[in-house]
Amino acid sequence: MIYHIKTILIVALIINIIGYILVVLKEKLYLKNNIIVINKKSVTEDHLKAADMKEFILDGTRVKSGDEIRIVTLAKDRFEGILIGAIKQERSILMVTHSDEIKKFNIDNIFKLKVISKYGKFFNI
Repeated sequence: MIYHIKTILIVALIINIIGYILVVLKEKLYLKNNIIVINKKSVTEDHLKAADMKEFILDGTRVKSGDEIRIVTLAKDRFEGILIGAIKQERSILMVTHSDEIKKFNIDNIFKLKVISKYGKFFNI
């Protein structure tokens, strides 16, 4: 009985490791082809087209689409989410929060911007 459970657990572990390797290879392929995956239902094609800058420098911090960021506004409101991009003419940035809300921030109203996690950081070691 224990032998069968042990065999099942070993097979499950091997399948889990193979699945992880395949996911990592898929992400590497996306990065190589400059494809950024944002798995949020609230992000539409219109939002992606509106964001005309996908990589930019804000307050000395280089950010790009897909980075997880934290923003503190001048009113001391804090927001965390994934950066969609920047709208150059409006001088604003678009981000999607973890609660699937699209937020637009004017650059002049941002007190502090911090990058929590870079998109594709695993491959830039």
